[in-house]
Amino acid sequence: YLPSIFPPFPDIKQFDLYASMNPAKEVGGDFYDFFMIDDSHVAIVIGDVSGKGVPAALFMVTTKTLIKDHAQMGLHPAEVFTKVNNILCEGNDAGLFVTGWMAVININTGVMTYVNAGHNLPLLFHEGKFSPLVSKPGFVLAGLESMTYKENKIELKQGDRILLYTDGITEATNIDKKLYGEDRLLELLNKNKYSELVELYKSQLDLIL
Repeated sequence: YLPSIFPPFPDIKQFDLYASMNPAKEVGGDFYDFFMIDDSHVAIVIGDVSGKGVPAALFMVTTKTLIKDHAQMGLHPAEVFTKVNNILCEGNDAGLFVTGWMAVININTGVMTYVNAGHNLPLLFHEGKFSPLVSKPGFVLAGLESMTYKENKIELKQGDRILLYTDGITEATNIDKKLYGEDRLLELLNKNKYSELVELYKSQLDLIL
């Protein structure tokens, strides 16, 4: 189950969210999530399980649940990924792994603490343009026990935006088998940078499809 009601928190005015997933098959391993940890902090998560089909979907559900459960304990994002990674490594007979990115945002101060486990870099809209939110990614989740993840912090300003995505966008191909690519995604976003969230999503989806 992925959140699908928007706006998700109509009584909270400090931020807005929109998300959607269009799987290549009936079931898959991509996922996203967002939830309030307390009155001042929202968590946002995106991930991509290796493989396709039912095994990936089941692993996705487990990963998503573990991340949310640990985040709601009040752990910082790096602590969440460190603990979840160790749990996922236990009994991972199928050899699956997960790329993931998670942030906790203080909606009153704009401070965002985030961690990356081998996932695509988010694209941050700041000071009039979208650009990659660069950080040194950690190793994928479920890939190796006893990994320690490190987190980064930035202060978001009013009007800033963050786009999270999986490689389902950047690795989409046209009839000539040419990859869509990160450069084209970035170009498209900057052409539509002042669009409403739903329209911004539709603009990239329509062009890719």
